[in-house]
Amino acid sequence: MLWKACALLFFVASIGSSFGDRNNITAAKIWLEEYNTEAEKVRPEAQEASWTWNTNITDYNNRLKLEAEKKKSEFDKRSYNQTLNWDWKNFTEINAKRQFYKIADIGESVLPTDKFQQITKAKSNMQSVYSKARVCNKPGDQDPSKCYPLNPTLENIMAKSTDWKELAWAWEGWRNETGRKMPDDYEKFVELANEAAGMNGYTDNGDYWRSWYETENFEKQMEELFIGLKDLYKLLHAYARKKLKERFVGHPFPDSGQIPAHLLGNMWAQSWGNLFTLLAPYPGKPLDVTEMMREQNYTTRKMFDLSEKFFTDLGLDPMPPKFYNDSMLDKPEDGRDVVCHASAWDFYNRKDFRIKQCTQVTMDWLITTHHEMGHVQYFLQYKDQPVVFRRGANPGFHEAIGDVLALSVSTPKHLKKINLLRPNQNPDDEELQLNFLMNQALKKIAFIPFGYLIDQWRWKVFKGETKKDEYNEDWWNLRCKHQGVSPPVQRFNTDFDAGSKFHVPNNTPYIRYFVSYVIQFQFHKALCKEAGHNGPLHKCDIDQSTEAGNKLAAMMKLGSSKEWPDAMEAITGQRKMNVSDLIEYFAPLEDWLKKEVKNETLGWDDQCGRNFTIPTPPPTSPPTTPTPTPQSSTVKPTSGFDSIHNNKTFIGIFIAILAIFVR
Repeated sequence: MLWKACALLFFVASIGSSFGDRNNITAAKIWLEEYNTEAEKVRPEAQEASWTWNTNITDYNNRLKLEAEKKKSEFDKRSYNQTLNWDWKNFTEINAKRQFYKIADIGESVLPTDKFQQITKAKSNMQSVYSKARVCNKPGDQDPSKCYPLNPTLENIMAKSTDWKELAWAWEGWRNETGRKMPDDYEKFVELANEAAGMNGYTDNGDYWRSWYETENFEKQMEELFIGLKDLYKLLHAYARKKLKERFVGHPFPDSGQIPAHLLGNMWAQSWGNLFTLLAPYPGKPLDVTEMMREQNYTTRKMFDLSEKFFTDLGLDPMPPKFYNDSMLDKPEDGRDVVCHASAWDFYNRKDFRIKQCTQVTMDWLITTHHEMGHVQYFLQYKDQPVVFRRGANPGFHEAIGDVLALSVSTPKHLKKINLLRPNQNPDDEELQLNFLMNQALKKIAFIPFGYLIDQWRWKVFKGETKKDEYNEDWWNLRCKHQGVSPPVQRFNTDFDAGSKFHVPNNTPYIRYFVSYVIQFQFHKALCKEAGHNGPLHKCDIDQSTEAGNKLAAMMKLGSSKEWPDAMEAITGQRKMNVSDLIEYFAPLEDWLKKEVKNETLGWDDQCGRNFTIPTPPPTSPPTTPTPTPQSSTVKPTSGFDSIHNNKTFIGIFIAILAIFVR
């Protein structure tokens, strides 16, 4: 061993003089190896501290998390300064050049220590508010002090209740207890994030986020993809609006054509899957297998085992030995506060991978489980890449992998195979297939504008186009314009409804989900072709196709070592994102929707509505109990900014009258 050590010292000494040569690729590669060795020590420590806080939210654990993040920031900054020893931008060795490029991207770590601590504290404050939020004073409760968390109580109310007042209570209460408490911290975060972006050579933090896609005119490309999907979304929106007006006869709907946001089965109206029983083309042919799962005594572990089997049957990797012991797969029963939002974790040591979620035994959670397991499979495939390449080809790729497999898992054909369809259900029944497509559309198509608009809003905030006192107004302007939903109760500029969505206080860019909802259908079509599928795209199930699995693995193994068009080409043969495969997948449903809404007005006004109409029942319907008009309703059905508008009107009238008396 001594002679090996001497030989290494001699080698290092022999090139020592070359370290002064900023173009010496040999010295640069040695430094990259040293960086990776150190990064595999620092990053796991930071991840472990963050994991501990996420699974047990206490002030003590928060302090440990902040200390670990500070240590990681110092390492990132030190590494960045060391990259300046080389003229890496002119390296001809592409892999080394790309590693240096990634290492030099240190984000918020570029900030001075005091400001880094400030931005970390602002984010931590918002995350704590979100995770600890409880909503009290539920209508009908005898004990007004009884309070409810988002998961599972409020989520279940939004999913199952058909009581307008109860839905509005949950919707408004969640926003009062989360977003309304965050504007000051969010403003501080924006200020410091923009400062860090400027120090890193970007115009603002939105410009920095978009740089991760390494795509010129990225905003324009996203807009073109969104426009390509708007017509399909408008059909689904018109159909949902029609059916909701029938359900909520006697309640106010805006004349502008938007749907009140609390009626769509989800706290943020991002997924409408919980409206399936209302919107199913053939109500007598349900497709939600939750009841079957419970009849067969499914547990959280059985759901994960089923998901893991799907991956291994494709020839992909099993979960590592410690995965199930170290993950948090159920909400703890000991009363501690945790971050229930589902997430997958890479600890950057090539052996520790975990999932954190508060699983329930439902079909939706079965799909979520496949999504999160998809992240872990991506981690496993690229674990031997240099640390800085242990990411998706772009952020949307990571989100797409699990969803691609869920496109197969959720087909009637596959559900029959795993014994989750009823014996009398025929997976080839075209009516059942149409129900399946509707169920998919309520999760995929309904999500498209929401996935698009969140970062549209944040990019405007980062650019300085939206100020703090305009946060909420601009948020609802985008939701009314792009999504066609409006607030069900009065909103004010002191509200911060964007903060009610996990990804805003958690500082997670959201356009990745929009991207993933497009490219997953491109991936799906390519994998179906590899698996030898013939027939409609929505009927494809790639289960047990090692050919498809090998193709998927080859792409995932790249991590971010190549730009995303190269990774996409490896799996699809294409180098661009497009919506054609998504449109093809939903073509049968699109034809059906066109017939169903032929007498409906498609679309809505760009602005949130100020005038409301209370739907009346059809002449053949039984009489209903009259409901108070919007003006006297307990749930104030205003556009969200009528209070501001009405105050201005009142002031104008007052000034005019005063002017008469002055004259």
